[in-house]
Amino acid sequence: MHHHVLLVLVSIGLLSLASQWLAWRLRVPAILFLLASGLFIGPVTGVLDPDHFFGDLLFPFVSLAVAVILFEGSLTLNYDEIRAHGVVVSRLVTSGLLVTWLSVALFVWLIIGASWQLALLFGSIMTVTGPTVIMPMIQAVRPNRSIANILRWEGILVDPMGAMLAVLTFAVIVAFQGSSTGIGEVAMLLLRLVGAGVVVGAGAGYLWGLALRSDLIPHFLQNVATLLIVFAVFALADSAASESGLLAVTIMGVWLANTRGLHIEGILDFKESLSILLISGLFILLAARLDFEQLKLVGWPALLVMLGIQFIARPLKVALCTLGSNLSWQERVTIAWIGPRGIIAAAISAVFALRLEEIGIVDASLLVPLAFVVIVGTVVLQSFTASSLARWLGVAEPDPEGVLIVGANPLTTALATTLHEAGFRVVVSHSNWDGLKAARMKGIDTFYGNPMSDHADRTLELAGIGKLFAMSRNTDFNHLACAYFAGEFGRGNVYSLPVSVDAASSVSQKHAPARQFRGRQLFAERASLSKMLSLLAQGAEIRTTTLTEAFTFEDYASRQDGVRIMLVAWDEKQRLQPFRAGREWTPGAGWTVASLTLEGEEMKADEGLV
Repeated sequence: MHHHVLLVLVSIGLLSLASQWLAWRLRVPAILFLLASGLFIGPVTGVLDPDHFFGDLLFPFVSLAVAVILFEGSLTLNYDEIRAHGVVVSRLVTSGLLVTWLSVALFVWLIIGASWQLALLFGSIMTVTGPTVIMPMIQAVRPNRSIANILRWEGILVDPMGAMLAVLTFAVIVAFQGSSTGIGEVAMLLLRLVGAGVVVGAGAGYLWGLALRSDLIPHFLQNVATLLIVFAVFALADSAASESGLLAVTIMGVWLANTRGLHIEGILDFKESLSILLISGLFILLAARLDFEQLKLVGWPALLVMLGIQFIARPLKVALCTLGSNLSWQERVTIAWIGPRGIIAAAISAVFALRLEEIGIVDASLLVPLAFVVIVGTVVLQSFTASSLARWLGVAEPDPEGVLIVGANPLTTALATTLHEAGFRVVVSHSNWDGLKAARMKGIDTFYGNPMSDHADRTLELAGIGKLFAMSRNTDFNHLACAYFAGEFGRGNVYSLPVSVDAASSVSQKHAPARQFRGRQLFAERASLSKMLSLLAQGAEIRTTTLTEAFTFEDYASRQDGVRIMLVAWDEKQRLQPFRAGREWTPGAGWTVASLTLEGEEMKADEGLV
């Protein structure tokens, strides 16, 4: 028995890892592989029966896991960010939330014939989407920046908002179900439940924020301590008023996210990693609990509910929330089509279903299979159709030709300005705010921070970006960036510029990283950041020249009018190609060539700069 338990737990972990890895490789939502894994080890083969395996520990385990997931999601709910991402996003996560809630509840009540309690609760659960399903779909569809930004921030912000709505709806249902006398008792029960969640959650958020801001907790204990505090808050609130624990941890997370002067990036990164594990394991367990008889019971009516969400509720929400915006009708249709439901919806529905069954809601057993039908239906339908729809409507980006430039200095600012003026999307990343000032003043997109951080995974917008130019003053950082973004852009689209040719050549083989991790060398054989910055200091500037049949690249390169380093070239179709060491390439007529040119000096061919 002992070995069997170990094998089952390890198998769940390995299946979670394999599902997430496959999703990453294929750029599809991981939920599809997690569902298949859960069904395989559950109802298909009978290897795992979660109710029998976990026994009385199943509900507490699921509840604590959902508490951590909701807390992590609520840490992203910063009200300044809601306002900062425009009126459309603000509407989608507020008034649009209510539109989805009520319309889905109406579908469930009319089509399934469910009670008003189940209909309202299911409607509130279906308001959440989540970045775990939205982000892979955006990467696969590659819509334009307006659509990508709206969908991305809606997915990030709507989870905690929808979770709070679902918890409050659940609280009302429990209050009514527990009352046998009248509206007065219902009001008291609801007040106690909500009051316990708000008081405990807000109090814990204030006190824990104060402890973190005052450095009372050492850095190495902050992540683990926060996790244990979340468990304690959940248990304390639930003891004070049954079912208030999820509301308490959500409010605690929102409080911390909006506390001034509190840096929660480290905690958020830890909780995000933990949530991936919990979400993956939870979804496999929940899928393993599915009963095919229950799925047959909801059957075609559940499919009709899913179609109602896809073709009525989501379009209605987007139509109302985009009124008066400058979005085209094609962009609105694309946003209306993409809104898959994710793992958060499955986890919350499982917790609520278990509890509702305990308190005697007769159709509570329908909640989980109905949720799974909607989740799988929306994910599968949108995964297979969204890319074609976006291309047909003309809102899909072409092959991304934009550039992420790592490092802020006069050379990167000048190059970014040239590319920006040529119509390419450019993002300059640097860890020094003042260092990005010149790029910001030119109207170029910037990212303040480490582009390889977990924070960047959440906030760095790479729509339209397909190449990396690592050009910082730190050689090791450039190599690390190339290795990191090779998986994102492809190894052939990551480039680096040596800081100093002499320094680079003096590094012994045992200290130099492998060539495949360095990226392709930018510009010329003996070009380096220090050399090019020196030329800029002497008055060099980046100039562009368009080639013609009469004035070829050979004519341009043979001009002896100073020192010239070829940088990049692009054609009329906005295809961008950097010059690089070790590659002989001749742009043809119609290509525009950008070079760093210092006039007034005789060009020396042996410098290896041209």
